[in-house]
Amino acid sequence: MEQVKFKAEKRAESGTGAVRRLRRTGLIPGSVMKMDKSGVELIKFSAHEFMMAMRGHASKQLLVSIDLEGTEVPALMREVQNDVIAGTPIHVDFSEVSLSKKVRVVVPVYLTGEAQGVKIGGGVLEQTLRTVEVECLPTDIAEKFKVDVSGLGLDQTLFVRDLKLGDKFTLVTRGELAVATVKSPDDDGSAKPGAAAGEAAAAPEVIKKGKEEEAKPAEKK
Repeated sequence: MEQVKFKAEKRAESGTGAVRRLRRTGLIPGSVMKMDKSGVELIKFSAHEFMMAMRGHASKQLLVSIDLEGTEVPALMREVQNDVIAGTPIHVDFSEVSLSKKVRVVVPVYLTGEAQGVKIGGGVLEQTLRTVEVECLPTDIAEKFKVDVSGLGLDQTLFVRDLKLGDKFTLVTRGELAVATVKSPDDDGSAKPGAAAGEAAAAPEVIKKGKEEEAKPAEKK
């Protein structure tokens, strides 16, 4: 995976008004949590340069290299706040990391292939877990995990413990959680064929009975 690199400067501007003026000049405010957790470095960087560097990267948790006034800072991108209308980034939070120390990240899971239970059995594939948490070195962070479900049969479930992610990753998410299941066609909660028709046929009988009772003459006391 190509590493994201961009230049940044330290910033003194803070507060709503100050960062708004910053954005109007084409800059994005951000922060970098220091590796020793001793504090936060406020930074600013070109919105255009950052968005160009992010092209082709869908994940919000990436290893980036920040050229902070001539000093290379390896950091993990933790959170991106976007404008609700334009969708462009307006603030980014980073955490400084050591390239030799493992970190925990959440990675999206994408299913590939056509499950046998769907192709042959006519079942329905349901993905119940869309992300997993793993531990790995910052340089090994994956933007997504592709999981082949073509061998999944009818009424079979793929669990987290079944994922083959390689030696670089240690799963943190509980192994008993289901990732995907192929359900039988009649396991969708809908009424069985004929049930609705039977209920409809019974309805006139109830109505008819009620009318007959109304038509009887009242008994004399």
